[in-house]
Amino acid sequence: MRFLESSGFLRSLRKLRLPRLLTPPKWLTPPGWLRLPRGRRGQRRAVQALMLGCVLALAPATWMQAVADSRLRTVADVPAENVAVVFGAGLWDGKPTPYLAHRLDAAAELYRAGKVKVVLVTGDNSTVEYDEPDAMRTYLTGHGVPDGRIVSDYAGFDTWDSCVRARKIFGVRRAVLVTQGFHVRRAVALCRSAGIDAYGVGVDEPHDVTWYYGGAREMLAAGKAAVDAALRPDPHFLGPVEPGVTKALAAG
Repeated sequence: MRFLESSGFLRSLRKLRLPRLLTPPKWLTPPGWLRLPRGRRGQRRAVQALMLGCVLALAPATWMQAVADSRLRTVADVPAENVAVVFGAGLWDGKPTPYLAHRLDAAAELYRAGKVKVVLVTGDNSTVEYDEPDAMRTYLTGHGVPDGRIVSDYAGFDTWDSCVRARKIFGVRRAVLVTQGFHVRRAVALCRSAGIDAYGVGVDEPHDVTWYYGGAREMLAAGKAAVDAALRPDPHFLGPVEPGVTKALAAG
């Protein structure tokens, strides 16, 4: 101990301001707008703002459920309609992904059961190398749906575009929408907003990584869906009226 005192170690230790050593670095200090106000009134307003933000974040999903839940059916109990609309879900090496194949399987089953007369396949054909509708047509014809009963929409770049084009370009007024369960509410809500009296058939899938990704994506897409339904923008490509659905129905 005498050695420590004589060496000045203890005097140096006493001069240390230990509280400063415990102070977090500046980069860990939250910005002012993230700090909770000190006064009760400010804290109350901050909590109210947080609650309002939560309500606004959940509002689109609540709207979709309110609009779509009563319109969800299975292949077995969906009402018969003239048209089924199948939304694109990607290609692997030019062929439908498993999720898209399952949608097409359900559409083919609807056709064989006499629930629909025509299948409108809507997807992305923005480049020559990527053609969802033709790949969907090939799959359906290979599963028993006559080529003359399939109509292609090559500009269904997203769900809103597909719904608007089905109504304005192809003249669809009533339809059965075929997609995965996590997407079906948004599809029904948007198509009904576009003027289509729609029912939705949600295809069941195992809860794998793709399913969880799709569910998380839907939470984000709900906000855009609500904006589209409110503002009703034109699709990326509207184009002239096409008589494909009318001709396919008349041929039957």
